[in-house]
This record gives sequence, structure tokens and C-alpha cells, in this order.
Amino acid sequence: MIPALKKQAAGNRLPTFLTILFVLLEVVMDVTIPYMMANLLDRGISGASMNEIIYWGAILLLCSFIALAFGVLSGHFAARASTGFARNVRRSLYHKIQEFSFANLDRLPSSSLVTRLTTDVTNVQMAYQMLTRIAVRSPAMLIFSFFMAYTINSSLSLVFLVAIPTLALGLFLLIRTAFPIFTKVFKTYDRLNTVVQENIRSIRVVKSFVREEHEIEKFNTVNAEIYNQFSKAEKIIAFNSPLMQGTMYASILAISYIGARLITTSSMTTGQLMSFITYTSQILMSLMLLSMVVVMLTISRAAVQRIEEVLKEESDITEKPDAVTTVKDGSIIFDDVSFSYTNQADKLNLEGITLDIPSGSTVGILGPTGSGKSSLVQLLARLYDVYSGSVKIGGVDVRDYSIKSLRDNVGVVLQKNTLFSGTVAENLRWGNEDASLEELIRAAKIAQAHPFIEALEEKYDSVVEQEGTNFSGGQRQRLTIARALLKRPKILILDDSTSAVDTKTEASIRAALKNELKETTKIIIAQRVGSVIDADQIIMLEDGKIHAVGNHETLLRSCTRYQKMYDSQMRKKERA
Repeated sequence: MIPALKKQAAGNRLPTFLTILFVLLEVVMDVTIPYMMANLLDRGISGASMNEIIYWGAILLLCSFIALAFGVLSGHFAARASTGFARNVRRSLYHKIQEFSFANLDRLPSSSLVTRLTTDVTNVQMAYQMLTRIAVRSPAMLIFSFFMAYTINSSLSLVFLVAIPTLALGLFLLIRTAFPIFTKVFKTYDRLNTVVQENIRSIRVVKSFVREEHEIEKFNTVNAEIYNQFSKAEKIIAFNSPLMQGTMYASILAISYIGARLITTSSMTTGQLMSFITYTSQILMSLMLLSMVVVMLTISRAAVQRIEEVLKEESDITEKPDAVTTVKDGSIIFDDVSFSYTNQADKLNLEGITLDIPSGSTVGILGPTGSGKSSLVQLLARLYDVYSGSVKIGGVDVRDYSIKSLRDNVGVVLQKNTLFSGTVAENLRWGNEDASLEELIRAAKIAQAHPFIEALEEKYDSVVEQEGTNFSGGQRQRLTIARALLKRPKILILDDSTSAVDTKTEASIRAALKNELKETTKIIIAQRVGSVIDADQIIMLEDGKIHAVGNHETLLRSCTRYQKMYDSQMRKKERA
């Protein structure tokens, strides 16, 4: 068990200890029973004494019931220990994921994280239960049974010196061959999750383009690959059973033959031979169960490594012990900022960005797709860190703020509008969980969401389905804007977040933001010139660099690219 997972067993030490204790006590009783049987045969049946038969029979019955009780108790505590362990692992994984930066999530995509939280944790849970029961029972049974068999006849015990190394070598070769396949199959599981997630999330697109057959084929291809890989691994592991059974039967035959000869020379009794054969079965069965543990651990080893990878992953975004907790205002300074998603100097997404944005102003950002508009504003909430240079808010480098304080003061409405299952009010209160109904209404009015919310049957208590599928794109955008407003941020970022609303509603939103949020710095990323035409400052980006900066009139006179955008969008509209 790796150190990262040892910590997860901390809250389950008592049930784990009790599992091991009762397993050992069960083994003691199981090993005692063949000895009692030998006495029953030799003293009772062979001696034709009914009193001996009743006496040893009663002891056998009592030992059986005690062994049964210990077995039930060990199973009970093993279930508690393994499920508690899995709960802790799952919780630690989930909490760790919450700490990840966007860069961490780029390296560990959601499909892979889902597999690790489900399939991998289940495999580790099964392995933990086997470790606390079978992995304890099998070696204990092997040692105790061998000791008892040795006390009965030491020379006959030499049979095990041939059987045990044979099984160990065969098992080692099987595991060595199968493990790489099991490692590979979990990576294929990640691909399967990706296919399923994409299909479910984009089911409307799939149906509108009538691509169901294509998606089914994609799923079947990955599903068949998992089947083939598992089949190949299981075929290898399947050789374990005949190897074990063949060795066991060969050992029993050899012991029966040698034991019969010893009986004829009075060197061994019939009861002792029967006990020896029972101990032989216990020894070889212990080895068979131990091999099952090794097989399960082989499967779970890949899962453990994947879980460990998440638990050891450190967030790229950390805060200083003496982090600043107060954001003075919404002023922004970009000082020669360069940024790369891969953190490589030759793959910069932003380069040499220098800007000075006064608090309370409205800034528009324009540029073609891939010019770095979203990358620029994500640096403000410190969703990513700069590669070089610095970003300052309120005169303080964003890296010097506590993450909570910074993000509480930077409201971000991203391109993808995400709503959660619940009610409209519950979704809006993501911005401020203590917000009153009056505050919800005020934010909704600014975002122009109040009219359609009031038209709903349950108004602010209306149900929002998962991802807000029962609302239109424009309605979802307005709800997410209202949600961000409830944070009362010093900086509000709208990343193309009005693209799905009509121009009249968009103009109303801009006017409300200007009148109601005079102290808030507003940054609007847009594709339409009309969305930023009234901004105090318009930034034109191209290939991750600043192409031009100025207000509408300045850019209309000096920037050819802006002139072309204005002509193609606004003047055509005026002529229409």
C-alpha cells in the first residue's frame, strides 16, 4: 500500500484490526478441527468407543460453530473497513480535484478523473478487503497447517518443498505477463468515458446531425478494445486455476501413496493420514487463495498508481502564507505579461501585454478566434499564472492575494454557461449564498433576467434541470451574469457572455451595468463591435499581442482592422 493511500485507512484502524484478529482466530479453529478429527478416528471409531466418539464429536461441533462465528465477524468488520477506506479515498480524490488549477485539469481530463473516482476506487476497495482477509488468512493457514502437518510426519512434509516452489514460479510468470495488459486497459477506460461524456453532453448536436450511428460505432470500437484486452489478460490469469489444482491433486496422490505405505508399517495411523491430507488441502488452498490475492493486487496496482497520481498532483496555483486578503479597488495593470498553457517559452499564447485599466472603467476586447482574449482575462482571476511579467489588481500582484479573496472580487462569466440542477434562486446564490430575494431580483434586473423569471410558474423557485437544459441559451447567459453580479465584484468579466441574446437585450444589459455598477471595472469580450462601442477603452488583440488600444473614435481613425470590423458589422446594419 503506497504512503498516499495509507493515510486513507486512518479512520478504519479498529475495524481493520478486528478483521485481522478474527481471521487469525478463525484460522486457529480451522487448523484445530483436523487434529480433533484424527482423535475422533483413532480413539473413537478405530477404538470402537462410543464415549470417545461423543466426546470428540462434541468438541468438533463446538470448534465448527466458533470458527463460523469468527468467520462472520471477520466478514462484517472487513466490509466496514473496506467501504470506509474507499469512502476516504474517494473523498480525498474529490477534495484534491477541487484544489486543481485549470492547468492541472488540462493534464488530467474529466473523463480520466471520473474513472479514477469510480472504477479505480472500486478495484482498490476490493483489494483492501482481500488484504485484510485473504492475504492474512492464507499465509496464516499455510504456516499453521504446515506446522501441524510437520508434527504429524516430518518426512511426508517434504512433498511441500516441491509443490510450493512450483506454484510460486508459475504464479510469478503469469502475473508478470498479465500486469502490462491490465495497466493498458485502464487507459482505454478513460477513452471510453470520454466517448460517453461527449455523447451525453452533446446529444442534441448528435441528433440534429443524425450522427447516432457514428457515435455508436465510436463506442463499440472502444468497448470492443476493452473486451479484447480484458479477455487477453483473463486468459493468461485463467492458467492459475489448473496450475493450482494440478499441483494440489498431485500432492494429495503422492501423500496418499506414501501415507498408505507408512500405515502398513505402523509408522502412521489412519486418523493421522486423514488429518495430513486435510492439512495438505488447507496448505494448497491457501496458496490458491493467495494467488487470487496476487491477481487482484495486480489488477488494482494500476488503479492504485492512477489514484496516487491524482493525490500527488500539486496545484500550479498556490498562495503565500502572508497572502493579502483585501482588494482595494478594480484597477488593473498588465506589466509586460507573457503566458503559455504549456509553460514553454516557444509556445506563448500571450506575449508582451502591457495595459493600464483604471478602476470603474469599461473595457472591450476584440480579436479573431485564437487571438488570446479568454487567456488574457483568465489571468485576472488567477485561473492560470503568467509565464513572465505580472498582473496587478488594486496595485497588488494577483499572486500575492489569497485565492478566495481574489476570486471573490473578480466575477467571471465564461463562454460556456453552466447551470446546476436545483432552482433558479439556488443557482443565483452561487454568487452569494446569503443573498436575499430582493438582492436576487436586483441582480436579475441588471442582467435582464427578471422578466422571464417572473413569467415562470414558480418564479425564482422554478426548477433548473442539469446544465440548465430547460432554458434557452440567452436565458442561461443572463442567469450566469446575474449570478456573477451577486458577488458584488470589483471586476466583472463577460467573456462573450451575451452572444446568445438579441442586440436590444444586450444594449439594455450594457446600460444597466454602466448605471448600476459604476465602481466596478467591467471587461467585455465580444465578437461584435456593437457590444463594446461605448467602452472607455477597446483592446484589439491579434496572435496573442496587442494590435491597438483606444476608444471607438480613436480606433475608427487609426486602426485599419477595427475600421473593417465596424464597416462589415455596423454600416451594413445601418444600411439594412
